[in-house]
Amino acid sequence: MRRIVAVRVCAWALIAASWTMSAQTMKPAKPAGAAPKTPYYIDPAALDLPTLIPDPPAVDSAANKAELAELHRIEASRTPQQIAAAKADEAEEDLFLYTTVLGPAFKPASLPATAEVGEHVKNEQSVAGGALKSVFARPRPYQTDKTLHPVCALTEAANSYPSGHALTGYLEGLTLAEIVPEKRVEILARADDYAHNRLVCGVHYPSDLEASRKVAYVVFGYMLATPKFQHDLAAAKVETRTKLGLTK
Repeated sequence: MRRIVAVRVCAWALIAASWTMSAQTMKPAKPAGAAPKTPYYIDPAALDLPTLIPDPPAVDSAANKAELAELHRIEASRTPQQIAAAKADEAEEDLFLYTTVLGPAFKPASLPATAEVGEHVKNEQSVAGGALKSVFARPRPYQTDKTLHPVCALTEAANSYPSGHALTGYLEGLTLAEIVPEKRVEILARADDYAHNRLVCGVHYPSDLEASRKVAYVVFGYMLATPKFQHDLAAAKVETRTKLGLTK
């Protein structure tokens, strides 16, 4: 089992490597003693999560300043429609954000097994992403640069790296791509768009998104090697493909 997991993780890591304030509510930082999420599919110790991604650029580094400049460029050019889409994506963190790809029949009320898998996958994001956010404690861009004008929810916590929303989107997208492989390209393009909207919001750096994508591929490779996930994924696949009228 350990050898299978290692092979899966390495394979997905190689794939990942090839992918090159007025109206907002300020969320308080979570208390230091807050209970961590309980893993459902993964073993964080086996993954050694902090080694999956490099340290983020230092606040006073040229790389960080270049990322802030990119956020200013995005802010200057974003349209009301883009802002509305980014805010909508911020509020939608479950598997059914991909309704835009699969159509209106893809909804949780009629796909309970699929919805349950999605909840477990999102939980794994909280496990992996939460641990990494605590380790790296990167300030949000608007905490570093007060001249930015974010349009989505803010937080007092230094927890920018990696992006939880982006990690959620990639993990859910990879899951859905196994269920509907004929839509893989469209699903992963939607995952990229979902992640990019965190930049439109003005609440993450580009490198936060890249870190999320790398972590997602490795975590997903581990999940694929576990019988528990394979069992749940198979049930969701039958349910979704039947509901959408797709061939087996």
